Amino acid sequence: MSSQNKTGTVYLIGAGPGDLGLITVRARELIETADVLLYDYLANPKLLEWTREGAETIYVGKSNGQHSIPQDEIEEILVNRAQKGLNVVRLKGGDPFVFGRGGEEIEQLEIDKIPFEIVPGITAALATAAYAGIPLSHRDYSSAITFLTGHENPEKHTFSIDFKDYGQNKGTLCIYMGIGQLPRIAGELQAGGMSGSTPVAIVQWATLNRQRSLFSTIDTVAADLATSGITAPAMVIIGEVVANRTKTEWFEGRPLMGKRIVVTRARDQAGQLTALLESNGAEVIELPFIEVKPDVNQQQLAEIFAGIAIYEWIIFTSVNGVKSFFDMFYKAFDDIRCLGPMRIAAVGSATAREIAKHNLKVDLVPEKANGDALATAFIKNEGIESIQMLVVTGNQNREVLVKRLETEGGAIVDTLPLYKTSKTDLSNHAAAERFRTEGADAVLFTSSSTVKSFVDQAAALTLEPDATTPAFGSIGPLTTKTLKELGLPVGFESKHASLDHFVNATTEHLSAYE
Repeated sequence: MSSQNKTGTVYLIGAGPGDLGLITVRARELIETADVLLYDYLANPKLLEWTREGAETIYVGKSNGQHSIPQDEIEEILVNRAQKGLNVVRLKGGDPFVFGRGGEEIEQLEIDKIPFEIVPGITAALATAAYAGIPLSHRDYSSAITFLTGHENPEKHTFSIDFKDYGQNKGTLCIYMGIGQLPRIAGELQAGGMSGSTPVAIVQWATLNRQRSLFSTIDTVAADLATSGITAPAMVIIGEVVANRTKTEWFEGRPLMGKRIVVTRARDQAGQLTALLESNGAEVIELPFIEVKPDVNQQQLAEIFAGIAIYEWIIFTSVNGVKSFFDMFYKAFDDIRCLGPMRIAAVGSATAREIAKHNLKVDLVPEKANGDALATAFIKNEGIESIQMLVVTGNQNREVLVKRLETEGGAIVDTLPLYKTSKTDLSNHAAAERFRTEGADAVLFTSSSTVKSFVDQAAALTLEPDATTPAFGSIGPLTTKTLKELGLPVGFESKHASLDHFVNATTEHLSAYE
């Protein structure tokens, strides 16, 4: 927390067009250290996951003409929090100075003598053109680019911008917030002399995996838009450059583009599966069946840390255990060498990768990612009789491992529970609500436990009548068996129990039904 004896700083940050990979390094640094974060409707909600523990987050977005907080109140919040000595991030979709009212907020900060910094972001027109393959400028077709806003009060009968003045424009027009007024805009451009054959592109949710594009002309765009289903937020690009877009659909042409897929997030590898699906164009909904919370006996932790060097092996049973352990270790010690000369084991490859982030070598990983396989690997391949071992774990899935290490291997085992897992209440969860209302093309199950969790929470996952009914995908025979035993239809099964093969099976199945 910032000092309360001086005025804090307000950081006006462009969050870019939506794709997390397009946000600046400086923006991420400030989000991670902010005391307060105000964010807009178009700012990717995953950006909130970068905030530090205890940071205040305030939604100030606007959509479809509905303002959650009036602009003057937003400015009041910025000033108020900064005057309390807090560092405030004002996160805006796109760039704060391109139709983002950033100038108004800066004026108020200057009046109240609040220090500020401006961090630009990639504005929607640039990102939309790139992700739709449209060159905004082209020496043969367009040597000028014009940014315009089509946002007007619907009660008005005229625009503050006279679009007839742009009817003779030979460059590229990029119209922000113009989707609701596009028929009028197209009519005025034609009235000003623009040819009805002039190409038009409309791109909704640019840079996200739900991006959709419509290509038309000034003559037909109103009718085409009415039947397309495309709504705001969308960018409109008008000009000959639209007809000269790339022939390769590098973004929208990916194999899972336009597919909505549910990942049943009850295992550490769910993040890796999500990344693979998204890289292939899928829009992923993660259903978090299990909630992980810290659960530490401070006296036990202090005793184990005091004698940490006595252990010859430290065993991590999950990614969560690795994260929790090192968060606490670095608070107690300032040098990784304080771990001593112990060897390290991980229950699976995902856990091993998390350990490797600390530049530590993992000495033992079983072929199968479970505690029983890890115990077998120790008993068969390592001499552990009378060896002191520390098992870092949660409140579940440790009994078999510890019992076998002690009874079959003869080891002396201490356990260090650092977190507890419990069933998430999905009845009011945003991801579950979206699944209920929209459905999905597929639900992917990576283990029998995820199937059981899905069935346990079936009441919170009941689809509404208009929702898309998904196919159920299984990573392998054991998961398929559980699906059948619990009465769920198996749409497809991965040929091999790996995430890469699972994504390939998903793509093949969904492609066959297009």
